[in-house]
Amino acid sequence: MTKIIKIGTRNSELAMWQAHLVQKQLTDLGYQTAIVEVSSTGDEILDKPLHEIGGMGLFTRTLDLAMLRGDIDIAVHSLKDVPTDLPEKIVQAAVLERASINDVLIYKGDLNFLELTEGLIATGSLRRKAQWLHKYPKHKVTGLRGNVNTRLQKLKDNNWNGAIFALAGLQRINILPKEHLVLDWMIPAPAQGAIMITALESTIENDERAEVLKACAKLNHLETETAVAVERQFMKTLEGGCTAPIGGNATISNNSVYFKGVLSALDGSDKIEIEKSVPLNEVANLGSLCAKEMLNNGGFELMKTIKSEMK
Repeated sequence: MTKIIKIGTRNSELAMWQAHLVQKQLTDLGYQTAIVEVSSTGDEILDKPLHEIGGMGLFTRTLDLAMLRGDIDIAVHSLKDVPTDLPEKIVQAAVLERASINDVLIYKGDLNFLELTEGLIATGSLRRKAQWLHKYPKHKVTGLRGNVNTRLQKLKDNNWNGAIFALAGLQRINILPKEHLVLDWMIPAPAQGAIMITALESTIENDERAEVLKACAKLNHLETETAVAVERQFMKTLEGGCTAPIGGNATISNNSVYFKGVLSALDGSDKIEIEKSVPLNEVANLGSLCAKEMLNNGGFELMKTIKSEMK
């Protein structure tokens, strides 16, 4: 293919790192590429919670429009930011091998505050806030928005005890502080730690779009793709996204898929968890089945409460 594949990305350091990763993998396969930076509304509006200014699609919408205009051929996303329903004409082209799924607490001073009532933690995530308050009900949680560099600086500039981040992002751009605690008890966001490539669909065999899709398919990691599909199906069935504190993680081992999911009250006072394992060849509806079981075991009422409190 002689075409130069234009790789669209947000312009934060982490987003650029992800785009360069995709660029290197495509270049190593012999493809010509160019990176195109696109500003996102989600990166520009930092004084409001994400769920108040557009939810999950906020970080992907600008790249979607750039792709539909023909400014870019593919877009690189943190998969946890991508809505479960992609826009018309845009398809999932690949899911790269996953990095760490964990959340991590970056803290100041020592960790004695974990046992005290006056702990003050920062996060812009409803899920992280709810799970933190469930474990530490006497703590307070304050809002925090921005790219990882901005959030780390805000942590330094404020009197917070700590702030919660995705471990993968800090590791990818090599800015994980020494003062960190991996929160292995916290159930991650669906698809956390995974990178998705989107592209325009192709209805004509061997046209440029089809060639781009073939190139991206060579980067796909099947195990990661399978796991995150379960997690995103779970979230979609619960009608989640950034508007509800939903966590979910699927792992594959010995031809079996193990899933653990959680739906939490906004203030952490209540939560419903589910764990289920199925053979790999029965994975197709695992996320949906887990969500429906959760909804039938108190999830409907909890989701109704969450939606009323979000208004």
